[in-house]
Amino acid sequence: MRKTSLTVLVLALGVFGIITTEMGMVGVLPQVSAELGVTPSAAGWLVGAFALVIAVSGPFTTLLASGIDRKKVLAAAVAVFAVSNAVYALTTQYEVMLAFRVVPALFHPVFFAVALATAARLVPAEDATRATTTVFGGVTVGFAFGVPLTSYLAEHVSLASAFWFGALVNLIAFLGILRFVPPMPVGQRVSYGAQLSVLKRFRMWLTITSVVLVFAAMFSVYGYFAEFLGQVTHMDGTWVSAMLMTFGVIMILGNFVFGGLLRRNLIRTVVAYPVLCLLVYVLLYAVGPLFAPMVLAVPVWGAVHSGGLIVSQSWLGRDAVDAPEFGNSLFISFSNLGITVGTAVGGWVLAEYGARQLAWAGVGFAVAALITILLRLGLERTGGERKTPLPAPEARTLGEARTRAGT
Repeated sequence: MRKTSLTVLVLALGVFGIITTEMGMVGVLPQVSAELGVTPSAAGWLVGAFALVIAVSGPFTTLLASGIDRKKVLAAAVAVFAVSNAVYALTTQYEVMLAFRVVPALFHPVFFAVALATAARLVPAEDATRATTTVFGGVTVGFAFGVPLTSYLAEHVSLASAFWFGALVNLIAFLGILRFVPPMPVGQRVSYGAQLSVLKRFRMWLTITSVVLVFAAMFSVYGYFAEFLGQVTHMDGTWVSAMLMTFGVIMILGNFVFGGLLRRNLIRTVVAYPVLCLLVYVLLYAVGPLFAPMVLAVPVWGAVHSGGLIVSQSWLGRDAVDAPEFGNSLFISFSNLGITVGTAVGGWVLAEYGARQLAWAGVGFAVAALITILLRLGLERTGGERKTPLPAPEARTLGEARTRAGT
């Protein structure tokens, strides 16, 4: 049992390393821009391209890896992240860094899907939720500590040291997987026909569109967190790192709140979420140039931002109740498409109108998300399509795990 616990912790460490690699770039974009001699909007594509690759390839790469020993898949995925961080630390070429943002992005959804399944498989059925909760705890710890620590190292030591930190974490996770994860060959494969059939439903595409817009609303502003605080609030690197850590810690607490709200009333919480985004971005625009009020606004921003993950996953899972695993792959894919769209539009706004106007990009996407959600609900009320029941307990496992993990 002790070895099983260590295995689950190793998987959580792998998730931490992957999130630190994926989102740590957000906190070091100004340094990357200066080091590589590219514009902030071009540097933003190091975040956006990563998400775009996940969006396009997520369900397919997960399916391709479905017949391979789980241990080999996990080890290969995290090894790619370790090597990619080493490349970031060594290269001075933007094109090289961009290429090595694309490669690990292919393995990102595979690692998450396999790590969750592995954790649940290694423990008794009654402990499966606890195991998956631990694994997904790596997400919030990555946001709370991995991302700000990456930013701190880039500011106070060097940009290369920030990436070497990411390489080290992923290397330790790789060695841990080799040592503690047992060989797990795949048994009989599951047919994908029924899972793919969920995409024939118009209501599913409305739900998917709303998820894309919610994530675009979130990341059109958060994707340029450092630029906003630096250019609008005039915070230095130390303050930006502190704000990133505050943001991440608040995300952990905020998701417990949103998890409770979803359990009480999923529909009201989903409708309220884009409204909260709209309000927080108006707040950011209003207090952005004011140092002390902005310090107080960042935790509010983090609390609202945190809800997007669990709210969107629960909302999409409602329409994929008969194919929950495929629904989760769709969530990973299209949420990252939203990140791509958001960072692309945010980069354009940053280049054309300045950092303060990023808030209005977030407002625009939030309004579009709200309209799409209301259209989806209107389709239900008018009987345009069959009303989908709330997910069964087994279909809610991932959502509950994320809620408890604060992701």
